[in-house]
Amino acid sequence: MARYLQSLNELDNQTVSANTTANCYLIGRFHEIGLKGRNRWRFVDELKRNLAATFADYRLGPIRGEGLRLKVAIPDEVPENVVRERAALLFGLQNFSLSHRVDNAIEAITQASIATVGNYANGARTFRVSARRTEKRFALNSMEIDRGVGAAIAERFGLKVQLDHPDFEVSIEIMPDGAYVSAGKLEGAGGLPVGVTGRGMVLLSGGIDSPVAAYRMMRRGLRVDFVHFHSYPLVSSASREKAYDLAAHLTRYETRSTLHLVPFAEVQRTIVARAPRPLRVVLYRRFMLRIASAIAEKHGSQVLVTGESLGQVASQTLENMTVIQQAIAMPVLRPLVGMDKNEIVVDARRLGTFETSIMPDQDCCSLFVPAHPETRARLDQVLDAEAALEVDEMVTQAVNKTEMVRNTFPAKSPVPVN
Repeated sequence: MARYLQSLNELDNQTVSANTTANCYLIGRFHEIGLKGRNRWRFVDELKRNLAATFADYRLGPIRGEGLRLKVAIPDEVPENVVRERAALLFGLQNFSLSHRVDNAIEAITQASIATVGNYANGARTFRVSARRTEKRFALNSMEIDRGVGAAIAERFGLKVQLDHPDFEVSIEIMPDGAYVSAGKLEGAGGLPVGVTGRGMVLLSGGIDSPVAAYRMMRRGLRVDFVHFHSYPLVSSASREKAYDLAAHLTRYETRSTLHLVPFAEVQRTIVARAPRPLRVVLYRRFMLRIASAIAEKHGSQVLVTGESLGQVASQTLENMTVIQQAIAMPVLRPLVGMDKNEIVVDARRLGTFETSIMPDQDCCSLFVPAHPETRARLDQVLDAEAALEVDEMVTQAVNKTEMVRNTFPAKSPVPVN
């Protein structure tokens, strides 16, 4: 410790700029990946691919997994705000930092820490230093680094040390190849890397619920595409436009997706003409699942995802959900099934989809809806009603008329496929 204090006294009083540090790195720390044991490499590899895709418009340095961290060199031309915004989209990271690497020497670490405070702590009155030493050969332990660097910062800037909820934090990580200094840690997206648990097809209605359901399943590692049912031209194209916007917004979390736009008006008109009025909603939903599962199988998805919440609307009673799901063999995931509307709205606001979802539109679900839909449909009644319909032909025609739009992130315009 005496050697450390002596080195501090030898520091000159000139302002230290960020250029004192030679390299800038994004360091991400794993969330659930850290618990995966022998299979961890699969999750890390998927996260590496996702990180590279998220920064596809920039040339990054090598992406390396080191223990419970992912580390990549960031070139000077990438703006810091871009790094922060995009790193926050990566499922699999508990938190991350934009760090500057210096030599494993206490003088260099102290200078870099002072530079970090000078550049990023405007208006702060309190601070703390949080050091972690994975390189055990470093002469000082974490507590000694905290105290010594903190003393230098306090002397230079007149800030007060506050360990709980400070205005500013300097994070220091001592690794074998150098010390990494950053302005604290930023919250990551958590969960599992997109793609590591399979592929799904989300029924994207344009409302509040389904984008939240999509987000929750992506956070569980599911790569998703989207299917939207519309009744254009019987109604306006507003729901289609909302689907475009919502799919593009959600694609930021997985870098690529396909939106399938299904013309549903003809199916609805046939059901209205031939089926009992109270069963219309249940029949609509059964056809939606059939069409969505056919598209999903065609494009490699293993499961459907809906935004259904138990008891929220007529089609989402336990009886109706049971009858509706029996239309297909493919599994249906309902990540919001136990949530109430207020909880879903909170998630939608946090996700950034709420304002788009509440824009007025005329979706297919509001077309030809009876005043008193059946809330406890029986399977035998539904099968009798469907006996009057050419089910397979109706599904095939809807699938064949479906349009596809491919979305990519970073910024590229949606690309119609057909």
